[in-house]
Amino acid sequence: MSTLVIVGSQWGDEGKGKITDLLSEEADIIVRYQGGCNAGHTVVIGDKQFIFHLIPSGILHPGKKCLIGSGVVVDPESLLQEMENLRKEGVEIDGRLFLDPKTHIVLPYHKTLDKLKEKKRGKDKLGTTKRGIGPAYLDKIARTGIRMVDLIDEKSLSKKLEINWKEKKEIFNKLYGLKMSNQEKINLIKKYQEYGQLLKKYLMDVSLYLNQAIKEDKKILFEGAQGTLLDVDHGTFPYVTSSHPIAGGACVGTGVGPTKIDKVIGITKAYTTRVGRGPLPTEMQGEMEEYIRQKGREFGATTGRPRRCGWFDAVVVNYAVRINGMDRLALTKIDVLSDLDKIKICTSYKYDGKLIKEFPASLETLQKCIPVYEEMKGWKKDISQVTNYEDLPPQLKVYINRIEELTKAKIVIVSVGPKRSQTIIREKIFK
Repeated sequence: MSTLVIVGSQWGDEGKGKITDLLSEEADIIVRYQGGCNAGHTVVIGDKQFIFHLIPSGILHPGKKCLIGSGVVVDPESLLQEMENLRKEGVEIDGRLFLDPKTHIVLPYHKTLDKLKEKKRGKDKLGTTKRGIGPAYLDKIARTGIRMVDLIDEKSLSKKLEINWKEKKEIFNKLYGLKMSNQEKINLIKKYQEYGQLLKKYLMDVSLYLNQAIKEDKKILFEGAQGTLLDVDHGTFPYVTSSHPIAGGACVGTGVGPTKIDKVIGITKAYTTRVGRGPLPTEMQGEMEEYIRQKGREFGATTGRPRRCGWFDAVVVNYAVRINGMDRLALTKIDVLSDLDKIKICTSYKYDGKLIKEFPASLETLQKCIPVYEEMKGWKKDISQVTNYEDLPPQLKVYINRIEELTKAKIVIVSVGPKRSQTIIREKIFK
């Protein structure tokens, strides 16, 4: 097996950063395929914590090639800052990090529009990160977006920004009473031309490079951001992101055909979390939720917002298994549950007096679903230093086996803590 897609199987924040970093040791190339700097992938090395927003999480492994595909929307300012932060930590960037020239750009007016739209929605706000991701994807779909290739072409950038500026100026003025000056436009063109020159040497045809690497049997790791239930088509719409975190998004966002993908691994938290608004059927209440939040450090890596916490939801993960075509899972944050007497697993929902096991399309239906739980004994033991699966407490292995039965997917990685070393590998991933 040479190509592997990593997908979040819940609402994001499943621990994709750690698993990507871990599997990057065996990979030759790591590529981000969608999202933007609304992602926050955390990797802990020794006593240092790294949070990646745009750069693939495999960058900490010397010699690995890290690519940003055309399905990502890039904020050049954020990317350059992330690159500089890594250099300060002694991480080599040049000759290792590349991005596709077809990648669309997040501009300041996208971030402004994101904030204004959220404010205007009031109590019906979507809970975006306000990083301009949605408005940037909107311009892409409207065919008015500006791409990385435009930043290195002075005439193209000036012409396209002129057209966009007129449109945004009218929107800001008429809808929000915000004026945009001509001098702001001039400054914007100049600044982004400078960004283009700084990033020019990092541009690469990602599709061409990856397809050649596949012919050479290189090991490629596709890193998704967010999670399946945040997919714009298959998630809990409208409380979703603006791209495709699912496995299919890896093909669209990198220019690699679906027949070239060998395996999909779902990253699954031992409980369920989500940030912001939208349904969370197994959401905990009161002291239990706060306990999980504090012990699991469930605060957004990008925004710092507290995450909502719930019990493991097999209906959700079953849905993700189907949508992504995955039969392997990596289970994370299992150590967070170690001190509990009882642990619940949601096996189905009850709706209108009937049991349902399939995830509903209607949010109105989902909001009325009552989770049906199985209660299991806790293991009440510190597992953070366990390195062999057989040494895990019997009750924990029963919990893992039950998740496998319910999802019909094998758990091949068990994370017992945030560090690289706190990981149990049950099956070789790259073969």
